[in-house]
Amino acid sequence: MSSTSSTSSTSLFTAHSALAPHGWDEDWADAFAPYAAEGLLPGRVIRVDRGQCDVVTADGVLRADTAFVTPHDPLRVVCTGDWVAVEPDGNPRYVRTCLPRRTAFVRSTSSKRSEGQILAANVDHAIVAVSLAAELDLARIERFLALAWESGAQPLVVLTKADLVPDPVTLGHLVQDVETTAPGVPVLAVSAEQGEGLDVLAAVVAGGTAVLLGQSGAGKSTLANALLGEDVMDVQAIRDVDGKGRHTTTTRNLLVMPGGGVLIDTPGLRGVGLWDASSGVGQVFAEIEELGRDCRFHDCAHESEPGCAVLAAIDTGELPERRLESYRKLMRENQRIVAKTDARVRAEIRKEWKRRGAIGKAAMEAKRGRVR
Repeated sequence: MSSTSSTSSTSLFTAHSALAPHGWDEDWADAFAPYAAEGLLPGRVIRVDRGQCDVVTADGVLRADTAFVTPHDPLRVVCTGDWVAVEPDGNPRYVRTCLPRRTAFVRSTSSKRSEGQILAANVDHAIVAVSLAAELDLARIERFLALAWESGAQPLVVLTKADLVPDPVTLGHLVQDVETTAPGVPVLAVSAEQGEGLDVLAAVVAGGTAVLLGQSGAGKSTLANALLGEDVMDVQAIRDVDGKGRHTTTTRNLLVMPGGGVLIDTPGLRGVGLWDASSGVGQVFAEIEELGRDCRFHDCAHESEPGCAVLAAIDTGELPERRLESYRKLMRENQRIVAKTDARVRAEIRKEWKRRGAIGKAAMEAKRGRVR
């Protein structure tokens, strides 16, 4: 960067320093410089609904229309957490462009169309909230973590309602189960009701942007209120039978935490479909990927191939069979999603099925020959 552009970004940062609590820094100022020359204002989207959004700027919160920002592309629409260039005046005002995202949390839509849905942008920490009021669903945790790793954010699993597990030994076992499921991911047991573990969580996410994810009834709204220091989010009681509840958060909101950093709360997610998340799946199942490097064949599917190091680890008990089954399921699902939009991948899938079919046919013929 030249000294002139550096000075320009520094002056831009200073001119809009009131945005610093929302994550404004010199890198964002540098990215915004071309739009400053057009007389546009920098701001961060704190809420989106029905083609409009609330944008926080150095002058306050503005209401702006998002029609100019490629509304036909679901992955490029304005999203909570985006940094944008917005018109300084007008009725209505318009968001003119989004600055390039550092990270993006994307899932597949529940529709039959091959589309992704962006949930939050420019996130540093992805907090996966899991309630201890119900039995742990390790496979669902793995699914959330795959999307979190793929987004570029650092995942963090928070086991909420820890006060419902008064026995410290039992609680320790539950934390250990999740740690085994989430290699390389911090796991915290927290009770928002009693304030346990909140100081550690607040310290981890301070200074960045955190998105709060989880199913309905996971205690996200209660946790958000605890982190924000006030009752911002509505909270409803959940069913004792299954730990589930109704959605209390219906939009994604970005709010400043008193200890530093910002929090994006999201509605409870019933469906968490993968969206081109092969590297994220690989990080969740890092031990399987590591074992796979020692397989005899570089394209080993870990099904029945000779010399498979992954299957050998299953036999010795080094790798739980549940982990391998979950890995296979997520990889297959991700491959189907990618194949919907990538003809090359579809061709590779057909080729692989033909290869497996030929191997199966040869094995069957060999078996029949031995019988005769």
